[in-house]
Amino acid sequence: MYEFSYHKPSSVADAAQAMGSADDPKILAGGQTLLPTMKQRLASPTDVISLRGCRDLVGISSDGSTVTIGAMTTHAAVANSADVQKAIPALAALAGNIGDAQVRNRGTIGGSLANNDPAADYPAAALALGATIVTTKRELSADSFFTGMFETALEEDEIITSIRFPVPQAAAYAKFDNPASRYALVGVFYAKTSDGPRVAITGAGQGGVFRSTEIEDQIAAGKTPDSSSINEGDLNADIHASAAYRKHLIGVMAKRAVAAAG
Repeated sequence: MYEFSYHKPSSVADAAQAMGSADDPKILAGGQTLLPTMKQRLASPTDVISLRGCRDLVGISSDGSTVTIGAMTTHAAVANSADVQKAIPALAALAGNIGDAQVRNRGTIGGSLANNDPAADYPAAALALGATIVTTKRELSADSFFTGMFETALEEDEIITSIRFPVPQAAAYAKFDNPASRYALVGVFYAKTSDGPRVAITGAGQGGVFRSTEIEDQIAAGKTPDSSSINEGDLNADIHASAAYRKHLIGVMAKRAVAAAG
């Protein structure tokens, strides 16, 4: 690694102040992505600001219509939360199938959303559920938050503080994962909402997570969802799966998600 200054603020306000006074800062949440990239010298921030001590970024609450999760809440805490299990069981199940136990006890929901890995699970949940991402500066809808592979609408000095998930009428997540990493080759999150079905797909798109209005229309019309309308040219192809195989998996996972949601 290159030399850098390490900060451990005790509040999000202190973290924001540290970011504002640094030349090229990086936020450290769970560290599942930042630390490996720094070890490989793919990132060389002047300052690393750890949010681990910011207790005001941790916690889960539910008021019956929404579930609010602090950005530094771990995957394990989301998976084991009685509030999440009761209000949005699909979200709890998703969190419980991220990586392995070590990853779930270090990785955080805010870090995952800010990183926006194209094969991550949380972006699909946030997009399908119509979540609101709350930051130190503003509130962003999930539809406007994800802007491309590893890209979000976050500004350089902006920190996610919490995520608000509306409670759906029903929801389910179906994932075909890589057996080694548990990353999604294709994951489909389906949510039945008062405004109609919402379907978000992760692991497949060249631009990262995306909604499929075509599959949403199929479900709204009472049809069995399929991936015939998905443009294969917009899908990833790599050593794990071809674009054609991912297109096929989208249809399979969509059917499973709808069936699981009942």
